Amino acid sequence: MDTMTENDYLIAWGLYAFAALGCLLVWCRLTRFMWRWLREPLRVLMAVLLFSPTIIDPVKEKFAPAIAITALDLAFKVGNNAWRAVSDLLMYAIIAFCLYGLFVLIRWPIERASKARRAQAAAAEQARQSDPEDDQPFGNAGDDRYGRPVAPRVSGSTRVEPRL
Repeated sequence: MDTMTENDYLIAWGLYAFAALGCLLVWCRLTRFMWRWLREPLRVLMAVLLFSPTIIDPVKEKFAPAIAITALDLAFKVGNNAWRAVSDLLMYAIIAFCLYGLFVLIRWPIERASKARRAQAAAAEQARQSDPEDDQPFGNAGDDRYGRPVAPRVSGSTRVEPRL
């Protein structure tokens, strides 16, 4: 006799999804110190392990987490769903890594162009800082930038005050 109603089934999946999301966030915190090209595939693998379902009852279309079914079938030697769960895990892992590879192939030229722009901007900034006279907005033209002669400087106060 099946005592789990449809509502209980959806509540159980909701709780599992919430717990799996928490586990994935903890995994992200644990792997944040790693090199990016190692960290991201490990995160994809953990997401596949946590979020891939497998069918347990084809008649009623009931699903369960594939990693849980695999662990329970191997630990307690009950049921015959372990191979189906492993094949589902493998299929989802292949799909996820193909999508991740596509993402990497799209991201790679964008990052190379961004890195080249940053290097060019850094080189321009370094060149600008090495030439101290070049930091004026009109270059190093001085007072004669409009072709007028330089006005003589008065020794003394250069302060101009209005007459009252």
